[in-house]
Amino acid sequence: MTDSLPELGKRLSAARKDRFPKDGVRGFAPRIGVSVSTLVKMEQGKLSVSLANYFEAARVLGLEDQFNLLFVLPTSLFDD
Repeated sequence: MTDSLPELGKRLSAARKDRFPKDGVRGFAPRIGVSVSTLVKMEQGKLSVSLANYFEAARVLGLEDQFNLLFVLPTSLFDD
């Protein structure tokens, strides 16, 4: 499980840099309502960060629709 979190953090960092290229962690942290140290932990993929913080980052980045698909099971042509 924890193997996926560093990758999540890398994707968050890349999305932040793409959407807000002038924001470092000091500029982006206030946008999502967290401290700089919390954002650094998020971008490192630390397990101690609240899922709500990741959701707020996704919302600010315009990615909340993808976040909302986290536990949606894919449908198959063979499903009833």
